[in-house]
Amino acid sequence: MKNIVYFDLETKKSADEVGGWGNISRMEMSVGVTYSTTRGGYLIYDEKAVDDLITELQRADLVVGFNNLRFDYEVLHGYTTLDLRQLPTLDMMVDLQQKLQHRLSLDSIASATFGLEKTAEGLQAIKWFKEGKLMEIAEYCCFDVKLTKLVHEYGAQQKQLHYNNRFGRKMTVDVDWSLD
Repeated sequence: MKNIVYFDLETKKSADEVGGWGNISRMEMSVGVTYSTTRGGYLIYDEKAVDDLITELQRADLVVGFNNLRFDYEVLHGYTTLDLRQLPTLDMMVDLQQKLQHRLSLDSIASATFGLEKTAEGLQAIKWFKEGKLMEIAEYCCFDVKLTKLVHEYGAQQKQLHYNNRFGRKMTVDVDWSLD
Protein backbone atom coordinates (compact mmCIF):
# COMPACT_ATOMS: atom_id res chain seq x y z
CA MET A 1 0.00 0.00 0.00
CA LYS A 2 1.25 3.44 -0.95
CA ASN A 3 1.96 5.68 2.05
CA ILE A 4 0.29 9.01 1.30
CA VAL A 5 1.01 11.59 3.96
CA TYR A 6 -1.39 14.53 4.16
CA PHE A 7 0.26 17.50 5.81
CA ASP A 8 -0.32 21.01 7.14
CA LEU A 9 1.33 23.29 9.66
CA GLU A 10 0.70 26.54 11.44
CA THR A 11 3.23 29.19 12.36
CA LYS A 12 4.19 31.26 15.39
CA LYS A 13 4.67 34.46 13.41
CA SER A 14 2.97 36.30 10.56
CA ALA A 15 4.62 37.55 7.37
CA ASP A 16 4.58 41.07 8.82
CA GLU A 17 6.48 39.92 11.92
CA VAL A 18 9.34 38.39 9.86
CA GLY A 19 9.77 41.17 7.29
CA GLY A 20 7.46 39.90 4.55
CA TRP A 21 6.58 36.83 2.49
CA GLY A 22 10.19 36.49 1.34
CA ASN A 23 11.09 35.32 4.86
CA ILE A 24 8.66 32.42 5.33
CA SER A 25 11.47 30.26 6.76
CA ARG A 26 11.59 32.63 9.77
CA MET A 27 7.91 32.20 10.71
CA GLU A 28 8.62 29.14 12.92
CA MET A 29 6.24 26.19 13.22
CA SER A 30 3.83 26.15 16.16
CA VAL A 31 2.06 22.90 15.23
CA GLY A 32 2.32 20.45 12.34
CA VAL A 33 -0.13 17.67 11.59
CA THR A 34 0.10 14.64 9.33
CA TYR A 35 -2.28 11.88 8.37
CA SER A 36 -0.58 8.74 7.03
CA THR A 37 -2.58 6.25 4.99
CA THR A 38 -0.25 3.46 6.16
CA ARG A 39 -0.66 4.38 9.81
CA GLY A 40 -4.34 5.18 9.35
CA GLY A 41 -4.25 8.11 11.71
CA TYR A 42 -3.09 11.58 12.60
CA LEU A 43 0.08 12.72 14.34
CA ILE A 44 0.47 16.15 15.89
CA TYR A 45 3.95 17.66 16.12
CA ASP A 46 5.07 20.61 18.20
CA GLU A 47 8.22 22.53 17.36
CA LYS A 48 10.41 20.25 19.51
CA ALA A 49 9.39 17.32 17.25
CA VAL A 50 9.98 19.09 13.93
CA ASP A 51 12.77 16.61 13.02
CA ASP A 52 10.30 13.72 13.44
CA LEU A 53 7.83 15.54 11.18
CA ILE A 54 10.49 16.02 8.50
CA THR A 55 11.46 12.33 8.77
CA GLU A 56 7.83 11.29 8.27
CA LEU A 57 7.58 13.47 5.17
CA GLN A 58 10.80 11.96 3.80
CA ARG A 59 9.42 8.43 4.24
CA ALA A 60 6.17 9.14 2.40
CA ASP A 61 5.55 7.76 -1.07
CA LEU A 62 3.62 10.98 -1.70
CA VAL A 63 3.12 14.11 0.41
CA VAL A 64 -0.18 15.87 -0.28
CA GLY A 65 -0.91 19.38 0.86
CA PHE A 66 -2.45 22.69 -0.09
CA ASN A 67 0.17 25.41 -0.71
CA ASN A 68 2.80 23.17 0.89
CA LEU A 69 5.49 23.81 -1.74
CA ARG A 70 5.52 27.58 -1.31
CA PHE A 71 4.52 27.83 2.35
CA ASP A 72 4.72 24.76 4.61
CA TYR A 73 7.99 23.46 3.16
CA GLU A 74 9.48 26.96 3.33
CA VAL A 75 8.60 27.16 7.03
CA LEU A 76 10.32 23.78 7.55
CA HIS A 77 13.38 25.01 5.62
CA GLY A 78 14.04 27.12 8.72
CA TYR A 79 14.81 23.83 10.52
CA THR A 80 16.66 21.74 7.93
CA THR A 81 19.22 21.97 5.16
CA LEU A 82 17.24 19.43 3.11
CA ASP A 83 15.35 20.74 0.08
CA LEU A 84 11.91 19.38 0.89
CA ARG A 85 10.66 20.43 -2.56
CA GLN A 86 12.54 17.36 -3.83
CA LEU A 87 10.11 15.04 -2.01
CA PRO A 88 7.38 13.38 -4.09
CA THR A 89 4.69 16.02 -3.54
CA LEU A 90 1.25 16.94 -4.79
CA ASP A 91 0.51 20.54 -3.94
CA MET A 92 -3.15 20.67 -4.89
CA MET A 93 -3.22 24.47 -4.89
CA VAL A 94 -0.35 24.64 -7.40
CA ASP A 95 -1.90 21.94 -9.60
CA LEU A 96 -5.24 23.74 -9.66
CA GLN A 97 -3.60 27.13 -10.23
CA GLN A 98 -1.82 25.74 -13.31
CA LYS A 99 -5.14 24.49 -14.70
CA LEU A 100 -7.26 27.55 -13.86
CA GLN A 101 -4.67 30.36 -14.09
CA HIS A 102 -5.75 31.63 -10.67
CA ARG A 103 -5.48 30.48 -7.07
CA LEU A 104 -8.22 28.72 -5.17
CA SER A 105 -8.60 28.46 -1.43
CA LEU A 106 -9.07 25.13 0.30
CA ASP A 107 -12.21 26.66 1.78
CA SER A 108 -13.79 27.39 -1.62
CA ILE A 109 -13.24 23.77 -2.70
CA ALA A 110 -14.40 22.19 0.57
CA SER A 111 -17.55 24.32 0.75
CA ALA A 112 -18.54 23.69 -2.91
CA THR A 113 -17.64 19.98 -2.86
CA PHE A 114 -18.68 18.90 0.64
CA GLY A 115 -20.55 21.80 2.22
CA LEU A 116 -17.75 22.07 4.79
CA GLU A 117 -15.86 25.17 5.83
CA LYS A 118 -12.53 25.68 7.54
CA THR A 119 -12.84 26.28 11.27
CA ALA A 120 -10.39 29.21 11.38
CA GLU A 121 -7.51 30.75 9.41
CA GLY A 122 -3.78 31.17 9.79
CA LEU A 123 -3.80 34.54 11.56
CA GLN A 124 -6.19 33.13 14.17
CA ALA A 125 -3.73 30.26 14.75
CA ILE A 126 -0.93 32.79 15.35
CA LYS A 127 -3.13 34.61 17.86
CA TRP A 128 -3.86 31.29 19.62
CA PHE A 129 -0.13 30.56 19.77
CA LYS A 130 0.52 33.88 21.48
CA GLU A 131 -2.25 33.03 23.96
CA GLY A 132 -0.72 29.57 24.61
CA LYS A 133 -3.73 27.79 23.09
CA LEU A 134 -1.86 24.95 21.38
CA MET A 135 -4.83 22.56 21.57
CA GLU A 136 -6.97 24.95 19.52
CA ILE A 137 -4.18 25.17 16.92
CA ALA A 138 -3.85 21.37 16.83
CA GLU A 139 -7.62 20.90 16.35
CA TYR A 140 -7.72 23.51 13.58
CA CYS A 141 -4.68 22.03 11.85
CA CYS A 142 -6.12 18.48 12.12
CA PHE A 143 -9.33 19.69 10.48
CA ASP A 144 -7.35 21.30 7.64
CA VAL A 145 -5.50 18.01 7.11
CA LYS A 146 -8.85 16.19 7.09
CA LEU A 147 -10.18 18.64 4.45
CA THR A 148 -6.99 18.20 2.42
CA LYS A 149 -7.42 14.41 2.54
CA LEU A 150 -11.12 14.60 1.60
CA VAL A 151 -10.42 16.93 -1.32
CA HIS A 152 -7.58 14.76 -2.62
CA GLU A 153 -9.51 11.51 -2.33
CA TYR A 154 -12.61 13.02 -3.96
CA GLY A 155 -10.53 14.43 -6.81
CA ALA A 156 -8.70 11.14 -7.29
CA GLN A 157 -11.95 9.14 -7.39
CA GLN A 158 -14.23 11.57 -9.25
CA LYS A 159 -11.53 13.09 -11.51
CA GLN A 160 -12.96 16.52 -10.74
CA LEU A 161 -13.49 19.04 -7.97
CA HIS A 162 -16.03 21.74 -7.38
CA TYR A 163 -15.22 25.24 -6.16
CA ASN A 164 -16.98 28.53 -5.66
CA ASN A 165 -15.63 31.28 -7.87
CA ARG A 166 -15.21 34.83 -6.59
CA PHE A 167 -18.84 35.57 -7.53
CA GLY A 168 -20.10 32.62 -5.47
CA ARG A 169 -20.94 30.49 -8.52
CA LYS A 170 -20.22 26.78 -8.23
CA MET A 171 -17.70 25.68 -10.85
CA THR A 172 -16.05 22.35 -11.72
CA VAL A 173 -12.45 21.59 -12.66
CA ASP A 174 -11.04 18.30 -13.92
CA VAL A 175 -8.09 16.80 -12.02
CA ASP A 176 -5.84 13.79 -12.55
CA TRP A 177 -4.80 12.63 -9.09
CA SER A 178 -5.06 8.88 -9.48
CA LEU A 179 -4.12 6.95 -6.34
CA ASP A 180 -2.31 4.20 -8.31
